[in-house]
Amino acid sequence: MLKKAFALILIIIAIYWSFSALMPSKVTSLDADDNLFSTQRALVHLKEISKAPHHVGTNEHESVRNYILKELKDLGLETQIQEGYSYHEKWGYVVKSKNILARIKGSDNSKALMLLSHYDSRSHSSLGASDAGSGVVTILEGLRAFLSDNKTPKNDIIILISDAEELGLYGANLFVNEHHWAKDVGLVLNFEARGSGGPSYMLIETNGGNQNLIKGFIEANPKYPVANSLAYSIYKMLPNDTDLTRFREDGDIDGFNFAFIDDHYDYHTALDSYERLDRESLEHQGSYLMPLLSYFSEANLNNLKSDSDNVYFNVPLFKTVSYPFSWILPMLILAVLIFIALVFYGINKRTLNSKHIAIGFLPGIAALLINGAIGYFGWDVLTSIYPQYNEILHGFTYNGHMYIWAFSFLSLAVCMWFYNKVYKPENTASLVVPPLLAWLIICGVIAFKLKGASFFIIPAYFTLISLFILVRQKHPNLILMTLLLFPTILILAPFIKMFPVGLGLKTIIATTLLVSLLFSLCISVFGFSRYKNRWSYFLFFIALCCFISAHMNSGFSAENPKPNSLVYMLDTDTNSAKWATYDYVLDDWTKAYLTETPDEAEALQSDTLQSKYKSVFTYTKKANIKPLKEPYVDKQLDTIIDNVRHIKLFISPQRQVNRLVFSADTTAQFFSFNINGLELPKEAGKGVFENRKGTRLVGIHVSDESTIEMNFTVPSDQKTEFTLFESSYDMLDSDLFRVPERPSDMIAKPFILNDAVIIKKAITIE
Repeated sequence: MLKKAFALILIIIAIYWSFSALMPSKVTSLDADDNLFSTQRALVHLKEISKAPHHVGTNEHESVRNYILKELKDLGLETQIQEGYSYHEKWGYVVKSKNILARIKGSDNSKALMLLSHYDSRSHSSLGASDAGSGVVTILEGLRAFLSDNKTPKNDIIILISDAEELGLYGANLFVNEHHWAKDVGLVLNFEARGSGGPSYMLIETNGGNQNLIKGFIEANPKYPVANSLAYSIYKMLPNDTDLTRFREDGDIDGFNFAFIDDHYDYHTALDSYERLDRESLEHQGSYLMPLLSYFSEANLNNLKSDSDNVYFNVPLFKTVSYPFSWILPMLILAVLIFIALVFYGINKRTLNSKHIAIGFLPGIAALLINGAIGYFGWDVLTSIYPQYNEILHGFTYNGHMYIWAFSFLSLAVCMWFYNKVYKPENTASLVVPPLLAWLIICGVIAFKLKGASFFIIPAYFTLISLFILVRQKHPNLILMTLLLFPTILILAPFIKMFPVGLGLKTIIATTLLVSLLFSLCISVFGFSRYKNRWSYFLFFIALCCFISAHMNSGFSAENPKPNSLVYMLDTDTNSAKWATYDYVLDDWTKAYLTETPDEAEALQSDTLQSKYKSVFTYTKKANIKPLKEPYVDKQLDTIIDNVRHIKLFISPQRQVNRLVFSADTTAQFFSFNINGLELPKEAGKGVFENRKGTRLVGIHVSDESTIEMNFTVPSDQKTEFTLFESSYDMLDSDLFRVPERPSDMIAKPFILNDAVIIKKAITIE
């Protein structure tokens, strides 16, 4: 009994260690040595940068830019501003960016190392402390520490604090495609955030193989590496991009992303504040920057390209482990051969029983099916019980961590209950065979379909060792068997949390399935327990307590405010106005305008004002017409040359606006389109906007110039009609509306057009 209790304690220690080893547990102080990164010194900058929302077009945006420029100059660096318009078809906007640039001259005329982050916050209410104020201050503090040694690096170091990243990577796009320094860059270190806490994950961006990049990363030896090739394989499948994506796609420049993703509910909201940023996460960013800056400022950046890929993963003590893709199949084949040999050896030795092996498939399959169903329907069940969760568009609720615990304990309870049904004192060795076979099959599929996850074969090898011991000994040392579980737990346990944290609770199925698989690989220890039935009931109880705790915190409060939305739209053509919201569940603040009986929203804005998560207006209500000043539209040129109509429009908003969006019927053709001197791209032999899926043509995020000059060409016989949506984010500040500030238990919903005053106007060119 004592050994079993100690084994359980060791398993708990392994689980705790798998998470605690991912990041620093304390932060460096203000009085740290000058050549050390100090989180407390970095926080001094962050407090200034994150005082207010500073998205493109605001006065605060300019203030933050000036602050960063001053700090770089105080470090003795010459700075410059790169300014210009850019456009990207994926997002469909024209944006004027103002990038902050500096350069440290190296001793060798070789490729340069770039330090990258962005200084704009997400419109309209985000304070941008984590995203990406944390990245900016990591670079500022890291440069201060690096320069304090008065050492000239071998490679030039280029600093780019980009603009308009939140609007679609426009500053990075401008630099890569327009600045002459871009051709000098050999490697980029990009610092980002997608939440306000947790460990910082390293993700590689490369068009080729990662082998040389991983080799350099390991040699740089960061203290707390959190990196695995599975995470990047998944990242490449998602629609999320960073500035580094522009370097890879447009400039074929490799780099490393570093981003923390926990406390996802703060992302792009007013909660992304100085106070809520986890200090250890900022420390973690610094622990990456300093060794990598030291290493790659001296390394040969001309030979980072590779045709070969490596599998890589992090594990305590060994930090980052890596091996070539060419090892994947040999390691799999060897494991399969060892497995087959052990099974035949065990059957011949009569320590494995074919009947018990066959029966052993039942609990594993049943647990996977039940837990898979729990995970698959889990989010739908939660949102049906708690419809307010739908207001959190990215799907990770304030009590999301408690749900991860709840589903994990529930899955464990199911596994315990099913395995208890086939328990016999002598059949533990036989029960190990089915899950090991299943794991090898999974590794086989991975070897061909998801090579980045091929390090999952490592737990298989340690399970094979356990099986060998069980075949040889009827009563093996339980402590030894538990220690053999450590690599499996240390590698797999963090993924149980990572998937729902990073991708939302809709992926809780990843948690339930991983718990089931991890438990089955641990049957070499749990199989000796006579009391799995009791454990299952205890775990069911713990899971219930977690669900109750989550329920008690399912509402909203000042600490965990409800995201909501409200906009006002004036249609100048019909002389009508309406209030609109993206919310599913109305509250007292929105009901004051939408009433208790709102109207179902029309689909009019489905492809012009939709959000990142494809959200559209849910409810509207007729509103009083406010005396808003319509945009001024002047046709300055209209001539036909060779059956092509050349048109120049001048559009000048008559109020402070932030965004203009133009739409047109899908049948409208445009041979060319130029906005404020920027020629929009077109495919060879085709016109502009040929690949659009809806009526939306192009948008413009307004910075310091609100007047728009549009030059375009169309067929001479085409009647061209635009619909202009002119938006400002000042509804709460306008005396025309007198909309009160939100109560303390509410915040502006992110990822959508919010707190906005919209004027809809038709522009017809006969």
